[in-house]
Amino acid sequence: MKNTTSLSKSHRMLFLNTLAFTVCFACWTLNGVLVTYLVDKGIFNWSVVQVGWLLGIPILTGAVMRLPMGILTDKFGGKYVFSLLLLLCSIPLFLLPLASNFYMFAFLSFLFGMVGTSFAVGVGYTSILYPKEWQGRALGIFGMGNAGAAITTFIAPSLLNEFAVTDPENGWKILPVIYGAALLAIGILFLVFAENKKLDKSTKSIPQMLNTLKNVRVWRFGAYYFLVFGCFVAYSQWLLPNFMNVYQTTLVMGGIFATLFSLPSGVIRAFGGYLSDKYGARKVMYWVLGTSALFSALLMVPKMEITTAGSGIMAKKAGVITEISPTNIKVGEADFPLTVKKEIASNGNNILPSKTSWQEVVVAQNQNVAKKELLARGVTQIKFDANMWVYLILVILIGISWGIGKAAVYKHIPEYFPNEVGVVGGMVGLLGGLGGFFCPIIFSYLLEFTGLWSSSWIFVLLFSVICLVWMHLIITKMMNKNEPVLAKQIEVLT
Repeated sequence: MKNTTSLSKSHRMLFLNTLAFTVCFACWTLNGVLVTYLVDKGIFNWSVVQVGWLLGIPILTGAVMRLPMGILTDKFGGKYVFSLLLLLCSIPLFLLPLASNFYMFAFLSFLFGMVGTSFAVGVGYTSILYPKEWQGRALGIFGMGNAGAAITTFIAPSLLNEFAVTDPENGWKILPVIYGAALLAIGILFLVFAENKKLDKSTKSIPQMLNTLKNVRVWRFGAYYFLVFGCFVAYSQWLLPNFMNVYQTTLVMGGIFATLFSLPSGVIRAFGGYLSDKYGARKVMYWVLGTSALFSALLMVPKMEITTAGSGIMAKKAGVITEISPTNIKVGEADFPLTVKKEIASNGNNILPSKTSWQEVVVAQNQNVAKKELLARGVTQIKFDANMWVYLILVILIGISWGIGKAAVYKHIPEYFPNEVGVVGGMVGLLGGLGGFFCPIIFSYLLEFTGLWSSSWIFVLLFSVICLVWMHLIITKMMNKNEPVLAKQIEVLT
């Protein structure tokens, strides 16, 4: 009976914790919609690179500060750390409407980006609430707060359009105030109703706690999280301008598509926790990294039109050009039919690439030609529409894969580092958050360098392969060293 009552109480605390994290994550990804809107409407004339920095700056704060916030959670408990975080981060959101230039906007974005540390705080708090056999599911449910990104991409564009009806220039300023009020309200709620819990063995000094970070396993998990969480955060913001530029969607429609990426990825995290509890996180990570590589390889093919050399016509013997028409060339009495250009019917809905070939005359009437001299050069044109609906489905699938992977990575932490959950979780979260910061900036430079929106998926493919190979090499090395016992205990020893 006592265990049932304790579990029920833990469930209530988990609900409050997840609610707070959802609100924080919604605020953390606010710049993705807001900055895109401000540039699209010409309210601010920021460059592609400046936009990339504004998308990444809040993520940087949330990443860098996760480690110290994780330490504070281990030392003082999640209730007070989380409450203070929520209340303080509401202030820069209330001030954001006063931003009049890039630097002021960037500074305030840096401050409210502290809400991104809520994950490190919440992981430390949630892991204490549950026994080992429940921690994968509990952390997966808490991680569903990632769906806060979907709330922003779904609701914020419509709110911005609504506010712009009466005041096109300043209507946007209402949105950050609403987000600030939400943080303030949930902060008060958390302070009043949450119960403080902290580690029994929280007497370690900060240097002792940081000593755990020397373990290579921490950095390996951080690399995985850089991919599955960092890229998720980055694309939660990057997909909106991606759809608007490549497929000419409206702000609202692009927001809906970005939501279709963010929402399943956030919600599926609970299922990822269940899979990790049942089958082992390492097996799950094999599937996650493999599918990430596969889907990113398909997504990196851009919408394009390629014109290249095709099959031409050469003279079979020397002679004089006696006739040239749109359909044929004559050399003496020898007749050479020409392939006429046909336009490719392209309405943007083709799934597979389409091809057409034709020949263009390169000789003149009465010209003497030698044997095997080129009479008409061949031209081949290939068009690939990168069908929007196929692209969207692939984006949703890779988001789901990353959502499962986020739970699988964090399943390990309370199991391998039960007394340093905040520190290790903070470090892994820091590396993942750095992915969320650096990826939009990397994507913007790749876009500027290549001119291709799909260039970002090349980066994802390379990083997925690196993580997959790294994990496999380590496991293979350990199995070769410890066979056959390791094969049965791989989840324990890695």
